[in-house]
Amino acid sequence: MSTNQPSILLVEDEENLHESLKLNLELEGYQVTSAWNGLEAVKAVQNEYFDLIVLDIMLPEMDGLTVMETIRIQNNEVPILILSARNTSADRVLGLKKGADDYLTKPFNLEELMLRVSKLIEKNKKLQDKETIGDTYTFGNNKVDFKAQEATTKNGEKIQLSKKEAMLLKLLIENKNEVVTREKILQAVWGYNVYPTTRTIDNFILNFRKYFEEDSRNPRYFHSVRGVGYKYSE
Repeated sequence: MSTNQPSILLVEDEENLHESLKLNLELEGYQVTSAWNGLEAVKAVQNEYFDLIVLDIMLPEMDGLTVMETIRIQNNEVPILILSARNTSADRVLGLKKGADDYLTKPFNLEELMLRVSKLIEKNKKLQDKETIGDTYTFGNNKVDFKAQEATTKNGEKIQLSKKEAMLLKLLIENKNEVVTREKILQAVWGYNVYPTTRTIDNFILNFRKYFEEDSRNPRYFHSVRGVGYKYSE
């Protein structure tokens, strides 16, 4: 299910505008998922990875600001572009305060919307592409060779890593001391847009502890952050 097309969640309850935006975004090469109310939007974000959310403020079931707060509380940093008929500076400030990355008032110029969408997706991609580490990495008595998919464990034993193990190790190490969300891991390593069970990642983390930790019950390097994701620290 991996795709190179950036994925956008479009949250807009006005049918004609929704269909017009969806068509134009798809023509630009984006993969668009539709949500027609606030609850649908929150559910979609919990089940799928998105590169951007285009979010109307006036929505049935749950308004756009509440949707945004709910998403941000879950530590999800997905870029959010607000579309709103409210055009006072107080409304804009409130929207940005609640976690929006950009704010566009209706009626808007379609070309301007497309430009803002493209810029937000590009900016997000740059943030996600962290400075990469080299082909080999050493920590404690452990050494990892990502290219050869090999590691030397704490006991000096050479082991073969699976491709997914090497990718996950690299992702965690490149984000050293930062929590990497389960969503980001599943998207980056497995390439899923719709997530499978996260037990898969748990098993990988348990393996890493077995290979690399002096005491796997009290890990120094590989940590699980309950309800959020995983962290590599030194």
